[in-house]
Amino acid sequence: METEAPKKSKNKMLTIMVVLLTVILLVGTVAIVIILKSSKGETTAKEPSIDEVIESSVDIPEMTTNLASNDYIRISFKIQTDSKEAMEEMTKRDFQAKNLIIQQLSEMKSEDLKGKEGKERLTDQLRMEFNNIMQDGKVLEVYITSYIIQ
Repeated sequence: METEAPKKSKNKMLTIMVVLLTVILLVGTVAIVIILKSSKGETTAKEPSIDEVIESSVDIPEMTTNLASNDYIRISFKIQTDSKEAMEEMTKRDFQAKNLIIQQLSEMKSEDLKGKEGKERLTDQLRMEFNNIMQDGKVLEVYITSYIIQ
Protein backbone atom coordinates (compact mmCIF):
# COMPACT_ATOMS: atom_id res chain seq x y z
CA MET A 1 0.00 0.00 0.00
CA GLU A 2 2.84 2.37 0.66
CA THR A 3 3.89 2.28 -2.99
CA GLU A 4 0.43 3.21 -4.27
CA ALA A 5 0.32 6.62 -2.48
CA PRO A 6 3.46 7.95 -4.22
CA LYS A 7 2.14 6.63 -7.58
CA LYS A 8 -1.17 8.48 -7.11
CA SER A 9 0.75 11.61 -6.17
CA LYS A 10 2.95 11.27 -9.28
CA ASN A 11 -0.12 10.70 -11.49
CA LYS A 12 -1.82 13.81 -10.05
CA MET A 13 1.34 15.87 -10.66
CA LEU A 14 1.64 14.53 -14.19
CA THR A 15 -2.02 15.32 -14.90
CA ILE A 16 -1.66 18.85 -13.51
CA MET A 17 1.48 19.45 -15.60
CA VAL A 18 -0.23 18.20 -18.77
CA VAL A 19 -3.27 20.42 -18.13
CA LEU A 20 -1.06 23.47 -17.42
CA LEU A 21 1.03 22.84 -20.53
CA THR A 22 -2.13 22.53 -22.63
CA VAL A 23 -3.56 25.77 -21.22
CA ILE A 24 -0.26 27.62 -21.85
CA LEU A 25 -0.11 26.35 -25.44
CA LEU A 26 -3.72 27.31 -26.03
CA VAL A 27 -3.25 30.83 -24.65
CA GLY A 28 -0.05 31.26 -26.69
CA THR A 29 -1.77 30.14 -29.89
CA VAL A 30 -4.68 32.53 -29.34
CA ALA A 31 -2.25 35.39 -28.64
CA ILE A 32 -0.28 34.70 -31.83
CA VAL A 33 -3.47 34.55 -33.92
CA ILE A 34 -4.68 37.87 -32.47
CA ILE A 35 -1.32 39.56 -33.08
CA LEU A 36 -1.15 38.31 -36.67
CA LYS A 37 -4.72 39.38 -37.42
CA SER A 38 -4.20 42.88 -36.00
CA SER A 39 -0.92 43.40 -37.88
CA LYS A 40 -2.55 42.30 -41.16
CA GLY A 41 -5.28 44.89 -40.63
CA GLU A 42 -2.69 47.65 -40.31
CA THR A 43 -0.71 46.68 -43.39
CA THR A 44 -3.75 46.27 -45.62
CA ALA A 45 -5.14 49.74 -44.84
CA LYS A 46 -5.92 51.17 -48.23
CA GLU A 47 -4.84 54.54 -49.46
CA PRO A 48 -7.63 57.11 -49.56
CA SER A 49 -9.23 57.73 -52.93
CA ILE A 50 -8.62 61.04 -54.65
CA ASP A 51 -12.17 62.10 -53.75
CA GLU A 52 -11.46 61.40 -50.06
CA VAL A 53 -8.19 63.35 -50.31
CA ILE A 54 -9.97 66.35 -51.83
CA GLU A 55 -12.78 66.18 -49.25
CA SER A 56 -10.24 66.39 -46.41
CA SER A 57 -7.97 69.03 -47.96
CA VAL A 58 -7.72 72.79 -47.53
CA ASP A 59 -6.45 75.23 -50.16
CA ILE A 60 -4.20 78.07 -49.08
CA PRO A 61 -4.64 80.62 -51.86
CA GLU A 62 -1.67 82.19 -53.57
CA MET A 63 0.23 84.53 -51.32
CA THR A 64 3.21 86.78 -51.91
CA THR A 65 5.90 87.43 -49.33
CA ASN A 66 9.56 88.30 -49.23
CA LEU A 67 12.36 85.86 -48.48
CA ALA A 68 15.44 86.46 -46.33
CA SER A 69 17.44 86.97 -49.56
CA ASN A 70 15.31 90.04 -50.51
CA ASP A 71 13.59 88.05 -53.25
CA TYR A 72 9.81 87.70 -53.44
CA ILE A 73 7.96 84.43 -53.56
CA ARG A 74 4.44 83.82 -54.82
CA ILE A 75 3.25 80.45 -53.54
CA SER A 76 0.08 78.48 -52.82
CA PHE A 77 -0.55 75.20 -51.00
CA LYS A 78 -3.02 72.36 -50.58
CA ILE A 79 -3.04 70.88 -47.08
CA GLN A 80 -4.24 67.27 -46.79
CA THR A 81 -5.66 66.30 -43.38
CA ASP A 82 -6.62 62.91 -41.98
CA SER A 83 -10.37 63.57 -41.66
CA LYS A 84 -13.20 65.90 -42.54
CA GLU A 85 -13.16 67.24 -38.94
CA ALA A 86 -9.45 68.05 -39.25
CA MET A 87 -10.14 69.78 -42.58
CA GLU A 88 -12.82 71.92 -40.95
CA GLU A 89 -10.42 72.84 -38.14
CA MET A 90 -7.64 73.72 -40.59
CA THR A 91 -10.10 75.85 -42.58
CA LYS A 92 -10.86 77.81 -39.41
CA ARG A 93 -7.13 78.07 -38.65
CA ASP A 94 -6.18 79.33 -42.12
CA PHE A 95 -4.96 82.64 -40.67
CA GLN A 96 -2.59 80.70 -38.39
CA ALA A 97 -1.44 78.56 -41.31
CA LYS A 98 -0.71 81.67 -43.39
CA ASN A 99 1.20 83.17 -40.49
CA LEU A 100 3.33 80.02 -40.13
CA ILE A 101 3.99 79.99 -43.88
CA ILE A 102 5.10 83.63 -43.87
CA GLN A 103 7.32 83.06 -40.83
CA GLN A 104 8.94 80.01 -42.38
CA LEU A 105 9.51 81.68 -45.76
CA SER A 106 10.91 84.86 -44.18
CA GLU A 107 13.76 82.77 -42.74
CA MET A 108 14.62 81.16 -46.08
CA LYS A 109 16.69 82.32 -49.02
CA SER A 110 15.80 81.59 -52.62
CA GLU A 111 18.69 79.09 -52.73
CA ASP A 112 17.07 77.16 -49.84
CA LEU A 113 14.04 76.50 -52.04
CA LYS A 114 15.89 75.33 -55.12
CA GLY A 115 15.40 71.78 -56.24
CA LYS A 116 13.20 69.01 -54.98
CA GLU A 117 14.96 68.76 -51.59
CA GLY A 118 14.41 72.43 -50.79
CA LYS A 119 10.71 72.23 -51.47
CA GLU A 120 10.43 68.97 -49.49
CA ARG A 121 12.17 70.60 -46.51
CA LEU A 122 9.68 73.47 -46.65
CA THR A 123 6.60 71.23 -46.87
CA ASP A 124 7.89 68.87 -44.14
CA GLN A 125 8.58 71.81 -41.82
CA LEU A 126 5.15 73.31 -42.50
CA ARG A 127 3.44 69.94 -41.91
CA MET A 128 5.13 69.66 -38.50
CA GLU A 129 4.19 73.24 -37.57
CA PHE A 130 0.59 72.77 -38.72
CA ASN A 131 0.32 69.60 -36.64
CA ASN A 132 1.50 71.55 -33.59
CA ILE A 133 -1.58 73.80 -33.80
CA MET A 134 -4.10 71.07 -34.70
CA GLN A 135 -6.42 69.62 -32.05
CA ASP A 136 -9.04 67.56 -33.95
CA GLY A 137 -6.80 65.66 -36.33
CA LYS A 138 -3.54 65.95 -38.13
CA VAL A 139 -2.02 67.16 -41.35
CA LEU A 140 -0.84 64.29 -43.54
CA GLU A 141 0.72 66.20 -46.45
CA VAL A 142 1.42 69.72 -47.59
CA TYR A 143 1.54 70.20 -51.36
CA ILE A 144 2.91 73.23 -53.18
CA THR A 145 0.36 74.00 -55.91
CA SER A 146 2.03 77.07 -57.42
CA TYR A 147 5.47 78.59 -56.95
CA ILE A 148 7.31 81.58 -58.41
CA ILE A 149 10.37 83.38 -57.05
CA GLN A 150 10.95 86.92 -58.35
